[in-house]
Amino acid sequence: MKKVSLKDLADEVGITNVNLSKLKNANVSAIRFQTLDAICKALKCQPGNILEYEED
Repeated sequence: MKKVSLKDLADEVGITNVNLSKLKNANVSAIRFQTLDAICKALKCQPGNILEYEED
């Protein structure tokens, strides 16, 4: 997985820096597969590298 700034990643993925920050800090309840796909392509990683399941 490559290192990139939050701003650069947001620009590359096509979402706002605020929304990417919310994703990073787990302040969302859902993510679009299209967004997840774009993030994985930008970081050259798999979804399991950036997501973690937590029980309620």
